[in-house]
Amino acid sequence: MPDISHYLPITSPTMIFLVVLLIVLSAPIIMGKLRIPHIIGMVIAGVIVGQYGLNILIRDNSFELFGRVGLYYIMFLAALEMDNEGLKKNKYKLLTFGLLTFVIPFGLTYFTCTMLLGYGSMRSLLLSCIMASNTLIAYPIVGRFGLQRKPSVSLSVGASMLALFLALVVLAMLTAITEKYGGIGFWIWFGLKFALFCTALILLIPRLTRWFLRRYSDAVMQFIFIMAMLFMSAALAELIELEGILGAFLSGLILNRYIPHISPLMNRIEFIGNALFIPYFLIGVGMLINVRLLFAGGGIIWVLICLTVAGTLGKALAAYLSSFSFRLPLSSGHMMFGLTSAHAAGSIAMIMVGMRLQTADGQPMIDNSVLNAVILMILFTCVVSTIVTERAARRITLRDKELPTDNDQSTDDENILIL
Repeated sequence: MPDISHYLPITSPTMIFLVVLLIVLSAPIIMGKLRIPHIIGMVIAGVIVGQYGLNILIRDNSFELFGRVGLYYIMFLAALEMDNEGLKKNKYKLLTFGLLTFVIPFGLTYFTCTMLLGYGSMRSLLLSCIMASNTLIAYPIVGRFGLQRKPSVSLSVGASMLALFLALVVLAMLTAITEKYGGIGFWIWFGLKFALFCTALILLIPRLTRWFLRRYSDAVMQFIFIMAMLFMSAALAELIELEGILGAFLSGLILNRYIPHISPLMNRIEFIGNALFIPYFLIGVGMLINVRLLFAGGGIIWVLICLTVAGTLGKALAAYLSSFSFRLPLSSGHMMFGLTSAHAAGSIAMIMVGMRLQTADGQPMIDNSVLNAVILMILFTCVVSTIVTERAARRITLRDKELPTDNDQSTDDENILIL
């Protein structure tokens, strides 16, 4: 039998792209037969073909580029498909759920890290930020079932962004304290930059969009223009030392009224994202995960269990308490928990920041055991999130067929843009 090991990992850009396309094509087929959400298939495929699996593919710059685009796409689509009118009516519910889904996991993780793991306050706060935020990795499932405008989905999307923003603010405070450049001047300047950023987008994007869409009707040009607005917003967010996903989400909110849910432009945006960029992101996340570390010892399993249980339990408590207080059906609570329980790109970004920070005694704030536990935690929370979201989406779909006037049913009329 010929030895093919010296041909691996594949480095040819053509072959890498071919393998990715084969994964994108085959994962939904295989996962569908196993009755498993195909998003899990993308992540597991990344684990198998990555350097910690069979070492078939090298995680080259294409995964960094397309993966970042895919993450922005998820946040952009989530904001673009939100029911803004419904959110205005439920803004206090959004604020309540957003605070709960940040505070409860944050508090549980901090208690777990200090009491059970024996970590110091700074490391515990950093890990609490990671577990209090979340990534909407299961959002494509919602789109597949056509539930984007359900109140439970809109609340989950808005709450995710609020929790991420609060986590980034706390992380900025930790960085400022650790590197000793904080102070009232730093926070005044930070707040001023954020206010100017939001104001610039709110004033600039609508004017450019109205002018461009009225003047040019070419389908390709319109799509490229929307992508330019998306990445301009993400780039400006990074310019003021925030995550680009916040800019992507804000641009989606602003463009929401200009791109109706039922329109050719919206179809093109969804198609390109779901066919290429989002799968690339999911496969790239899987390639970062080293399952072998579960058997490497060094307390990784204990750290993994503590972080996963504390964070997931906190997200579950926040979701079900909110759905109960809002008098939403139990299936809506499942949806809220499923969408807000996954950790992916945001966690990776925060852990990378923590790796360059040091404690008071000069030790790295994040050591190898914590790093590996966080990476493995991403896999487990992504699996939980996708399974719960898939089941909740099926229950909501069946419920709406039986009770079309349910509390979680959106009754807003669609607007159609004629180009």
